[in-house]
Amino acid sequence: MRQLSFQLDNWVGRSVSLALLFISVALFAFTGDTLFIAVPFVYLFALLLVANWKFVYWILLFTIPFSIVIYLGPLSTTIPDEPIMWALLLVFILLLIRHRKLFPEWWLRHPLVLIIILQFIWMLMAVVFSQKLFLSVKFSLAKTWFLVAFLVMPLFVFQEKKDFRKAFIIMLVPMVATILVVVARHAATGFDFRRIEQSIHPLYYNHVEYSTVISMFFPLLLIAYMLSKGKTGKRFLFAGLILFFLFAIYFSYARAAMVAVIFAVAVGVAMRFRLVNFLMPGFYAVMILIVGYMVNNNKYIDYRPDFERTYMHHSFSDHIIATFRGQDMSSMERLYRWVAAVRMSQDHPMVGVGPNAFYYFYKPYTVTSFRTYVSRNPEQSTTHNYFLYMLVEQGWPAMILYAILVFVFFAQAQKVYFRFRDRFYKLCTMGLAMMFGAGFINNFFSELLETHKVGCLFFISIALLIVLDRKSKEEQQQLVATGSQPTP
Repeated sequence: MRQLSFQLDNWVGRSVSLALLFISVALFAFTGDTLFIAVPFVYLFALLLVANWKFVYWILLFTIPFSIVIYLGPLSTTIPDEPIMWALLLVFILLLIRHRKLFPEWWLRHPLVLIIILQFIWMLMAVVFSQKLFLSVKFSLAKTWFLVAFLVMPLFVFQEKKDFRKAFIIMLVPMVATILVVVARHAATGFDFRRIEQSIHPLYYNHVEYSTVISMFFPLLLIAYMLSKGKTGKRFLFAGLILFFLFAIYFSYARAAMVAVIFAVAVGVAMRFRLVNFLMPGFYAVMILIVGYMVNNNKYIDYRPDFERTYMHHSFSDHIIATFRGQDMSSMERLYRWVAAVRMSQDHPMVGVGPNAFYYFYKPYTVTSFRTYVSRNPEQSTTHNYFLYMLVEQGWPAMILYAILVFVFFAQAQKVYFRFRDRFYKLCTMGLAMMFGAGFINNFFSELLETHKVGCLFFISIALLIVLDRKSKEEQQQLVATGSQPTP
């Protein structure tokens, strides 16, 4: 793919750069406003963006692990990764204008792309009928540059094996750095169960986001370890990183992340034995049976918590024990939200209440007997389940499309895995499926796909699977051309 070009080696560019630097420094000296100091850096970044936007994409991936949320009045953004996404959206628009046939036909026809296009269209439909239009429009804009950055741009960035390796290292280094900071802070508290949240700010929103990110990236370390066979130094390095990530996941005190790691490994094993296609139908069947059982004669009421005995516990072991006894506050608060979401969907079945609007309407639908000490919800969190999040904010079609997306992803991953003969790409396919699987489990107990750190890993796994799908078909064509027997 051709890139937009910009000739930096000319006197006009140098003169403008120096003049802008001089004016910015003068304005800073005169006003004392540090904003003026940022102007030359923004200008230089713009030059870099035009000269080599692919390099800017690598910068984006590098910034994601340590980007933080800042609040600008009623709005919020993440710095520095989201402004880079805005810039890449502009590049995408310019490329689309310049190359009317920017997208190859095979990409547009891919089932995963078609499902996400349908999801996007239905999201816009839900925005039109939203009961909180401003919040929903803001949500849809953020979703737009998010999908461009992590679903569309990888199509043009990941061309060779070195690009896959580079992306892995570029994200691994800052991620390890953030984990080291969190672990060091947490160690200073004696790994206190109740002080994990203090240790992660401002690098992560909460311990759920932190644990989700590292549990999703963890499977890639397993793949890197397998690919380092015969290279003793790298093998020891990745073995150490695997143990370090397991240590960090455990001391994140997030049960969903621990289950996600187990599920990710199960996905890898199932893929090896051609069983991945049975995972999601089995999962959905179990969920339907459980929901049917709970709904029948309002059986779910029997599982309401004891308000006086359901609270936050002082140790992780007590937390786990309380979970099985139905006396854990966070688990019971999830049930509180889930019941409200299901009841709420009955009044808004097709388009929901609108993206980003759950918090403002769910309280009248709650069942008081499920209330816990944190039900006031000052942090304005939502359903704690991505299926219900889609259902209540965008309606039944959105939830069904998400369920189909997950099933199709695993089905496609298994096909691509067995189509490849190239060991590197074969294991990359497995790693992406495992990362996606870990994300799926985490988001069954949360709704973090709309956050920059979790959503990045989730959607880039889809984008790269699509790229690998194409590469596997090209490999098969080459085998046929050389007279070799392709993989059935």
